Amino acid sequence: MSAAMGNYDGESKKSTALGSCMAALKWIPVIFIAAVIAWSYYAYVVSLCLLSIENVFEQIVFLIFYHIICVLFFWSYWKTIFTPVGTVPANWRIPEAEIEHIFHADTQDQQKRILENFAKTLPVTNRTLNGSVRFCEKCKIIKPDRAHHCSVCGACVLKMDHHCPWVNNCVNFTNYKYFVLFLGYALLYCLYVALTSLEYFIRFWRGDLNSGMGRFNIVFLFFVSIMFAISLVSLFGYHVYLTLMNRTTLGELTAKTYFIKLKQFSNEYTLKSLEAFRAPIFRIGGPDKNGFNLGKYANFQEVFGDNWKLWFLPVYTSVGDGLTYTTQKQHQMQSYDSMGDTTQRTSQHELLREDDTLPLNMTGAAVGSVSAASTATVKSVGAGVNGMVAVIPVQPAQPVEATTPAATDIEVLVVPTMDTANGNVIINMRDLESRNDEQQQQRNNQNV
Repeated sequence: MSAAMGNYDGESKKSTALGSCMAALKWIPVIFIAAVIAWSYYAYVVSLCLLSIENVFEQIVFLIFYHIICVLFFWSYWKTIFTPVGTVPANWRIPEAEIEHIFHADTQDQQKRILENFAKTLPVTNRTLNGSVRFCEKCKIIKPDRAHHCSVCGACVLKMDHHCPWVNNCVNFTNYKYFVLFLGYALLYCLYVALTSLEYFIRFWRGDLNSGMGRFNIVFLFFVSIMFAISLVSLFGYHVYLTLMNRTTLGELTAKTYFIKLKQFSNEYTLKSLEAFRAPIFRIGGPDKNGFNLGKYANFQEVFGDNWKLWFLPVYTSVGDGLTYTTQKQHQMQSYDSMGDTTQRTSQHELLREDDTLPLNMTGAAVGSVSAASTATVKSVGAGVNGMVAVIPVQPAQPVEATTPAATDIEVLVVPTMDTANGNVIINMRDLESRNDEQQQQRNNQNV
């Protein structure tokens, strides 16, 4: 593993005899699958095609399609196993000085402030159950969105789906396409072998053909292919569903499982790591298992890429870097539009100044009695859980002559509405104009 990656603290793990034995044991499932594939190759090519099928044309057709499927199957399996996991870059690592402050913080709020300050330049939208930035105390890094710590790999893995013992690797951002193709081609391989061997399985079962050990191989080949096909149907279908919905296996685990796990642990950091057992929690919008869902076709392209010619080949075509992901609109930073038009949006970071004030152009006849000031200042004084701003004071930003009726400071309480279509907060300027005119009229009446 590259030293530039941020998942590890730089200390090399001690090599022990026990550790070597455990590492070797992890390859047993992979060796078992490889042995089954090797035996099935002999049983199909030699016992069935060469020794049992007498028609030469049938032999050639069976062998051509078999080898095409076999190559794609084994290629996908190889790529799933030996593709390195996606790990977190070094710039996501928290300095040792800050680590000490986090671990020795007096309150949870202090921890949250330290993490928020460090992550303010990082593209993270997910949060923990208590609203804090996701942090791995083992790797000492800020967790990118959809990244989780794998205890088997000993690292935080990008878009971790699960750790699969059958490939001895984490299924994650870097090899998820290969894993789905591996399941699909494995299912296709089993169905092809079962269907093409069915006729000869029946003939051997009836005793019409006798070929010694070849008979045993064909009978056993048929049963094994059917057995694996049945188990692969649900698994492959499940991951196709996850791909089209842009979810991961960790995010699909039920809340019931989460709370059962929660009762078994009390440590705060263990609690944070268990967020993987529920829907991702967004800083804006809260928990939402569909937060990364961009539509079935866009979700498919995120994993398989834009070039349809490479979709079904085990070559890397996934979109993105594994660190940032596009989310649904309700989880994105929204903008204020002075005229209620939601077609043009600007990031809230671009609109708000350091003092949390928002310059709002209010020139023109539509502004009414506030038009004496070329600009006004809108300041949010609090937002509810649903993101709506409760009260916005509006005051002229530039002083004008005292003889002008509009020179008096005007403070208008505005309660904006929420656009349910996209979650934008909209200030209705007609209401603002009407309220300002009413106040001005009252003051004119008092002066008279």
